[in-house]
Amino acid sequence: MRVLGIYGSPRRGGNSDLLLEKALEGARSAGAEVTSLRAAGLDMGGCRECGGCDDTGKCIVDDDMQKVYPQLDNAEAIILSTPIFFYAPPAQLKAVIDRAQAPWNRRRLAKKTKYESGTGYLIAVGATKGKNLFQGAELIARYFFDALDMAYGGSILFPRIDEKGAIKTHPDALDQAYQMGRRAAGA
Repeated sequence: MRVLGIYGSPRRGGNSDLLLEKALEGARSAGAEVTSLRAAGLDMGGCRECGGCDDTGKCIVDDDMQKVYPQLDNAEAIILSTPIFFYAPPAQLKAVIDRAQAPWNRRRLAKKTKYESGTGYLIAVGATKGKNLFQGAELIARYFFDALDMAYGGSILFPRIDEKGAIKTHPDALDQAYQMGRRAAGA
């Protein structure tokens, strides 16, 4: 099983990073081959809506996303981990997600109607307690995984977590992330 973790936060070592590290630890413990990438570390922009991938399913923009596409294609499970900025993932992660237009076109061109490539999961942390705090991020994640031909395997969501490292004081958050990683690895 190949599991890809995507760090969505521009802040290294924050709460969503700690949760993803624990999830990837869980995946490794279940025997998965684990890789990861940090959205904020990529030299790339969002989708240009140029239409270059419409007929081929391949993005024509030459930037770091070209290194990400093979990782997305090879993953059998993907775990996104993100803080919530204005009820959505931060711009760096959203750029990666928006660039899934090319895999979505590849899926459209192949006329795939059922999920064949694996399963995607979401970990999200938000500072407020708003009733709809995670709705935007969950919808975005679901459609990202859909574009990648992946089923949505679920989420773990943590409101009222803001200060760096505060997730460590949440009673079972790190264990929930660890167990998600094990599920993603098929355990």
